[in-house]
Amino acid sequence: MSAPIRASSILPGHREEIELHTADGLRLVGELARPADRAPVGTLICLHPLPTHGGMMDSHIFRKAAWRLPALADLAVLRFNTRGTSSVRGTSEGSFDGAVGERYDVAAAIEYAEFAELPNQWLLGWSFGTDLALKYGCDPAVTGAILLSPPLRFSTPEDLAVWAETGKPLTALVPEFDDYLRPDEARQRFAAVPQAEVVGMAGAKHLWVGDAAKVLDEIVRRVAPGVTVPLPTTWDGPMETGDVSAYADRTVAAFADLPVPGPQAGSAG
Repeated sequence: MSAPIRASSILPGHREEIELHTADGLRLVGELARPADRAPVGTLICLHPLPTHGGMMDSHIFRKAAWRLPALADLAVLRFNTRGTSSVRGTSEGSFDGAVGERYDVAAAIEYAEFAELPNQWLLGWSFGTDLALKYGCDPAVTGAILLSPPLRFSTPEDLAVWAETGKPLTALVPEFDDYLRPDEARQRFAAVPQAEVVGMAGAKHLWVGDAAKVLDEIVRRVAPGVTVPLPTTWDGPMETGDVSAYADRTVAAFADLPVPGPQAGSAG
């Protein structure tokens, strides 16, 4: 019997806890979700929002991607906590380094995906994670990148120039009411990358609350173009229910003026 897919719904898939090891000697915790009974057609390497203010591998878009997309779109979803970041999965070693040491975290994730022979690797950055993707993600193994709510805070014109030179696909999903960079300004800033696609998301805000399904559709449209979108909103097979209460007191992302309660690890929020 068909059941609605809700925020807590976990569709079938093969999920395993993983560890990433950085070139500067840190152990990062993560998870790899894959289709249950077939090879993935593409891979999302998720780079989460600012950890000092609640960003982590379980930030809601990434959690929903891992719980839904292996079944709905045949995608593998690799999530991990950057250095010094905590979630239910655990705490990654090290401490937040303001988009400097995190270059090794991005490299470790790409290396893991390569070693696991995951196909068609796309970076999926959100807020702070978009800066990491732009600064450190233009790797030969990476097909392209999708940026959610890019603030262009830590990345530089030189970083954009690298992407422009490679011609790798770059899509920015920019909320109409973003707190940091809105669609018109984003189009001006990303004009330096001829192949960049800036998609204004009507009615959306920086944290994408209430807009996860639209975001997942846009991701699938680019990474798995053979999959019909919009994705189904109901499921006929087995379905589990995940605990989404663990972060009820934490923001899902980005820059806030107040510290966020919740698990602490170094300077992680």
